[in-house]
Amino acid sequence: MSPLLSVEHLTIQAGDGGPLVVDNLSFALPAGEMLALVGESGSGKTMAARAVLDLLPPPMRRVGGHIRFDGQDLAALPPKGLRRIRGARIGMVFQEPMVSLNPAMPIGRQMAEALKLHLRLDDAEIRRRSLAMLERIQIADPERCLAAYPHEFSGGMRQRIMLASVMLTKPALLIADEPTTALDTLVQREVLDLMVELTRENGTAVLMISHDLAMVARYARHVVVLQRGRAVDGGPTEQVLLHPRDDYTRRLLDALPKRGPARPPVDRTVPLLAVENVTIDHAGRQRLFSRSAAKRAVDGVSLAIHPGETLALVGGSGSGKTTLGRAIIGLKQPSGGRILFRGQEVHGGRGPGARDHRLNCQMIFQDPYSSLDPRMKIGAIVAEPLRLAPEMSARQKADRLAETLADCGLSPEHAGRYAHQLSGGQRQRVAIARAIIRRPALVIADEPVSALDMTVQKQILELFRSLQERYGFACLFVSHDLGAVEQVADRVAVMQSGKIVETGPRDTVFDHPQHDYTRELLAAAPSLHRLDGGGFELKGRRIAAA
Repeated sequence: MSPLLSVEHLTIQAGDGGPLVVDNLSFALPAGEMLALVGESGSGKTMAARAVLDLLPPPMRRVGGHIRFDGQDLAALPPKGLRRIRGARIGMVFQEPMVSLNPAMPIGRQMAEALKLHLRLDDAEIRRRSLAMLERIQIADPERCLAAYPHEFSGGMRQRIMLASVMLTKPALLIADEPTTALDTLVQREVLDLMVELTRENGTAVLMISHDLAMVARYARHVVVLQRGRAVDGGPTEQVLLHPRDDYTRRLLDALPKRGPARPPVDRTVPLLAVENVTIDHAGRQRLFSRSAAKRAVDGVSLAIHPGETLALVGGSGSGKTTLGRAIIGLKQPSGGRILFRGQEVHGGRGPGARDHRLNCQMIFQDPYSSLDPRMKIGAIVAEPLRLAPEMSARQKADRLAETLADCGLSPEHAGRYAHQLSGGQRQRVAIARAIIRRPALVIADEPVSALDMTVQKQILELFRSLQERYGFACLFVSHDLGAVEQVADRVAVMQSGKIVETGPRDTVFDHPQHDYTRELLAAAPSLHRLDGGGFELKGRRIAAA
């Protein structure tokens, strides 16, 4: 039986005479199966997937190979014939739903587009099918959803809506490009489980694009590993995990997060930072003559961070962890409670204590690209905090800049570049360098590795741990990535709906969780375990009974 999708010797080039982005790639996907293309950023996996639908962005162009779908050579089809297949028989879920959903159109109109174009249904039938699909993906109020706009939903809800829109036409093939990159562990599992259910109901084959090997191991039956556009490994997922043939596959597997050794206990007599019963409310939406009720984002939270330790704050999206981090740094005003840094209140103070907090508490933001000024060179960005160090001479500042860049794995040449000229991992190194150049006492890291490949993530986490050991700063590590938390944290605080539901030493929380929500988080995170023979095996986390 011939496969539903057959890619033969696909070659994609960047412009005329440019480098090959995809080089002689071949794979086959049977009907109803799931195959994953795996590799780091720049490996060519997204370009290969977009080539199936002839959606390559300029200057990329296909220069060789064949793409056959259900026996048809897609490259030989005229534009009109390809349009009949796009959306109707082949659907695609893009990496960032906020970009692929039109912000100026209500959800109902966007869901109706493919049904009108391909199935020629009347408005009443389109509305009926849209409501039924929204109910199927467990949207609480389908009627309201049809009239709402994308920005009114969380990232997980937007991805659900995008998936529902694509699956309305019951395509034979679904291409899912990093569908859960920025989602927390629970939402990620919900979205992927939903995708699997919908595709099985319709007999849809899935071509998944991902850099997350643990997630791929949970859902995909076959995998193709790409490096610089070439397939270096592939086969049944279990076989690739147990017996990786290529060094590159082994490097990807070795980059998976693993629990770091427990560090010696820190001095816990006097906390560096104390959060006491803090409450934070988000103002309600302004209407014509009134304002909606305020939303409580943080509800009576208390925690302490001691000198030199790393406290990880984990929880799902919307749990309030980032809001709390921004309040600690001074970017958000609490509605109640106190935040003390070295015994002095952070908010409302104007004396030496407030200045000490501003200079010795630094933040690494989630998206380094948006937090780095695109008009400033990297050297100026990293050195900017030293403007508030009048005791240092110009020579001392230049030496500190060179030392910090070297500490963070950046060369002197990087100092003369702009943010857009760096990779994602290099930009994160710049953000870390800017945070530590003043040798602060506390660093707040807000999802610092959420959008990075596994190999780059490993490098950044190892860098962060070594810098902490060298300079002794404490850290509030805000993350939904339990693998990263397990690698760097000393203690863990679990946050749900604005409240701390569990806190304790890392090993205790991971191995003996006490709260149901903590158990849900741990159970939702796919985990690959190294075997004695050198391969890897997908397992659920072994969680002892309370």
